[in-house]
Amino acid sequence: MAIRLIPTLFALATAGLGLTAPAVAQSQGIAGPYLAARHASIFSDFRAAAEYYGQAIARDPSNPGLLESAAMSYMALGDVDKASAVARRLTSLGVTSQIANMALVANQLKNEQFEQVLDDFEAGLSIGEAMDPLIRAWSQIGAGRMSAALETFDALAAEEGMELFGLYHKSLALATVGDFESAAEIMSGEDSGPLQLTRRGIIAYAEVLSQLERQADAIDLIDKAFGPDLDPALAAMRDRLEAGEVLPFDSVRDAKDGAAEVFLVVAGALSGETSDSYTLLYSRVAEYLRPGHVDAILLSAGLLESLERYELATETYSRIPRDHPSFAAAELGRAEALRKSGKTEAAIEVMEQLTRLQPENPSVFVTLGDALRGLERYDEASKAYDEAIALFDDPQQPQWILFFARGITHEREDRWEQAEADFRKALELNPGQPQVLNYLGYSFVEMGENYDEALDMIEEAVAAAPNSGYIIDSLGWVQFQLGRYDEAVTNLERAAELMAVDPVVNDHLGDAYWAVGRYNEARFQWKRALSFDPEEDEAERIRRKLEVGLDAVLEAEGEEPIRVTNTDG
Repeated sequence: MAIRLIPTLFALATAGLGLTAPAVAQSQGIAGPYLAARHASIFSDFRAAAEYYGQAIARDPSNPGLLESAAMSYMALGDVDKASAVARRLTSLGVTSQIANMALVANQLKNEQFEQVLDDFEAGLSIGEAMDPLIRAWSQIGAGRMSAALETFDALAAEEGMELFGLYHKSLALATVGDFESAAEIMSGEDSGPLQLTRRGIIAYAEVLSQLERQADAIDLIDKAFGPDLDPALAAMRDRLEAGEVLPFDSVRDAKDGAAEVFLVVAGALSGETSDSYTLLYSRVAEYLRPGHVDAILLSAGLLESLERYELATETYSRIPRDHPSFAAAELGRAEALRKSGKTEAAIEVMEQLTRLQPENPSVFVTLGDALRGLERYDEASKAYDEAIALFDDPQQPQWILFFARGITHEREDRWEQAEADFRKALELNPGQPQVLNYLGYSFVEMGENYDEALDMIEEAVAAAPNSGYIIDSLGWVQFQLGRYDEAVTNLERAAELMAVDPVVNDHLGDAYWAVGRYNEARFQWKRALSFDPEEDEAERIRRKLEVGLDAVLEAEGEEPIRVTNTDG
């Protein structure tokens, strides 16, 4: 939907949320489960929260706060049927709850009780000012009242700020009954202006065009919206269109799918604007109304991952079928959730298995390589990057990152000739890339060679990324190695401002202060560097500098001592 619609959706969907904690009886029988449930809820442990709220409700079955919290926990788990059962108990107490209403309506839609939904809305039930008319319209379609539904969509489209939302769903509704000409007219914006469709909306429009045998227009739509780098699902869709295939319209197949689309779009609008645990309720309802809805499953899994509920995230990712174009993305998400939960070997195993299932997919090898590089398993990482690079007959600009990553693994394994070749290839593909310029230039400085070229590279990197502490540190350090100590101090002070707790930057600044005769400040910076947990070999060297000074350390290492420059310091 249109970007400008999202703030309106957010405001309307969250209006009047204000969930309140229950007034819990202070008896020993309920206090324990309640406190355990509250603790679990704070940490988004929905499974434990549902269990403990269930125990508390067994002891106090008429407590509205407990019932509402239990319904939320069940919905977050994706068990909307249990949530609706709890919601019915809550409404029987005469309590008005947005969460309960959402669960009840979702259950009725799932069971195709469209007339009941309409009756409840007529009686005053509401799940959100933005959503009510849309759910009402799709329920009217489910009940066989297409004309009434179109009037409902039109009424919503006449409201300021909601016109695009109403028109979009009207176009979907027309497409579900085979009126593709009218759907295309709305989606094209010929009548009311462009809809600024989301990814799902563009897919729906492409399906509509295909049904009208306008395959070339559908291909052009995809190309203009997404460019040449398509994800697997879009690439498969484009290939089918290119082959002349007529795509079925299955973005929204019926009234339940339409309602699921409403919940999914609102979830997307809320994502990043309110708590992930609240957004999750909407994506879970979308999953419930349309089982196997890949976009809803991926959104739920991502929200669970951000909530650090990694076990639930991996379970959710695993529901994407192997034959779906998004299977690789789901498996990579599952691997990341496993990694974040500390199951590193399991994560690697998932990625390695995926390379065998999809040996022609470079992103799988890249992700595996990145994971292995993060574990400092550089030889294995290099091999994964080798596989990815081999899949590109003629590497283009986007592949610079592959050569850069492999260059790092080669450098870490002391294969400098191969590393330098990869870094230079990365710069050939993406000239002026500051990360590559900095890494290559700094490597030259550390090896004590090519100082002039290193300085040129790092100065170019600073010009491209003037607020990067790492790159400014590199500039100061190459100046230090060239004996340009006053300039080094200036840049290393700037780097220390940008990266105040980095041990390497503070150590470098200490050396620069020593070089200009500011010995007390040098010792102060070295002490700061030690406080930030440097690598043990670096820490030992810093301790030696604090004991005997930089000159003595350099002499012990067979290097020339620093020649102190003239300075006002």
